[in-house]
Amino acid sequence: MRKSVLIVLFMLCALMTQAQTGYHLKINLKNCKDSLVYLTFYQFDKTLIKDTCTHIKNGKIEFKGSSHLDRGIYSIVGQQKSILFDFFIDDDTQFLELKSDAEFLYAKELVAINSKRENDFFNYIRFIGDQNIEIEKALQIARGKTKKDSTDIVTAKQKEIGSLISAYEENFLSQHKGSYIAGVLNLKMDKLLKDIPKASNGRPDSLAVFTYFKKHYWDGVDFQDDGMLRNPFFATKLNKYLENVVVRHPDSVSVELDRMIQKMKPESTMYKLLLGHFIYTYETSKIMGFDQVFVHLADTYFKTGKAKGIYEDETVVDKIVERSNKMKPLLLGAVAPELYMIKPESHPQFGPMGFDKATTSEELTKLYYAHQAELEKMYVKLHDIQADYLIVLFWDVDCGHCQTEVPKILDEYHQFLKDKKDVKVYSVYTQYDYDKYAKYIAEHKLDWINLYDPVHLNNIREKYDVYSTPVIYILDKNKVIKAKKIGSEQIKDIIRNMEAEYKSKK
Repeated sequence: MRKSVLIVLFMLCALMTQAQTGYHLKINLKNCKDSLVYLTFYQFDKTLIKDTCTHIKNGKIEFKGSSHLDRGIYSIVGQQKSILFDFFIDDDTQFLELKSDAEFLYAKELVAINSKRENDFFNYIRFIGDQNIEIEKALQIARGKTKKDSTDIVTAKQKEIGSLISAYEENFLSQHKGSYIAGVLNLKMDKLLKDIPKASNGRPDSLAVFTYFKKHYWDGVDFQDDGMLRNPFFATKLNKYLENVVVRHPDSVSVELDRMIQKMKPESTMYKLLLGHFIYTYETSKIMGFDQVFVHLADTYFKTGKAKGIYEDETVVDKIVERSNKMKPLLLGAVAPELYMIKPESHPQFGPMGFDKATTSEELTKLYYAHQAELEKMYVKLHDIQADYLIVLFWDVDCGHCQTEVPKILDEYHQFLKDKKDVKVYSVYTQYDYDKYAKYIAEHKLDWINLYDPVHLNNIREKYDVYSTPVIYILDKNKVIKAKKIGSEQIKDIIRNMEAEYKSKK
């Protein structure tokens, strides 16, 4: 008898376990006019579709799956792609029953039938909505007032509302400590120094405020919990940290990224998504010098095998390493690679050698070795040019942007640089049409060092990362790269900064 009872209990437990697998969301949405509704979730800086309900009757919406939903903030999205409402999924909310009214949504109609914590979350959202209404009322009252009165009204109301929200959120965190939703709310909250000391001038110590803010910025954020990615706050918090909190210098950013990555599990979604995000962000950064962060990431994680598995296509890692190897010699502070160029004035000697008629790399190589001694006398080497400030310009006669920028650089050269500074322009035509090139030089009176590479010796595209034109580098007297890929309007200021740097070293 005892044995049969144990078997029955075992079977019941198995059935209960089976019944509790997967997820099941029931939503009763009164006045719902949609015939199709999506279940979506946040994933760092994107919103992805998890499930679709195409059978909606009288507002009854149902989503069901055989495996658990990942912890995160989810949304019910209508067929017009507008969010109807958000809710959260945790380990204990896989079987959730919600009801609301499509015409009112976050009013009191939105409730969870079987989750108090979910209702607390809805109450929080309602509270925030109410405070936004109060701010809007203050803005309405401020309209038509004097600028000072208007500012005073809005500032006072914002301060009052800020205190109310802060107190509400602190209480929410206290009540739900250790829960997923508390972790999400923690992302949204700034950690501020409350008892601000006085500086030596008697004013509040702003340095102490900032130091505390930076030190405690990530307090309570678990970088080993992939659920921290699945909400609308993490990406915003991360971007704010890197753009406004961390010193905007490549070395500082690299240190902070390493600290962050070291907190993650290498096999986690957090690790894969953020490492992929960082490498893309700094490869494509528009801020001069931040390609150094890209090279650092490539050296530290991609060359060492620590990026394995972050891409479905493993060749992406190889391409990133290859790209990094090309960029490394061109970082700010590096000595510029040598160039071997020929002046267009040398064409009468160069032309009869037959390079213009060569159609294959084999023909070019054969001609090069046949005329090597003569060619070496023609070369104008980059490192042979003596100048305190050397502008290296890569451009093309037929490039529309070049046709705008080259005259600007020429004008800047004549007006500000040529007679006032030890400045030279090492101007490289990136194509091979001698006649077209010579005509442009004559018509536009380019009185700087005009050069091109009819021998195809330099592989400019790879050596100087010239994939579009114009491309401008500025080198110091030791051929160290001080600026790169800048616009013509930046040249004057960069040279002034270099001049100040020279003077400071005397």
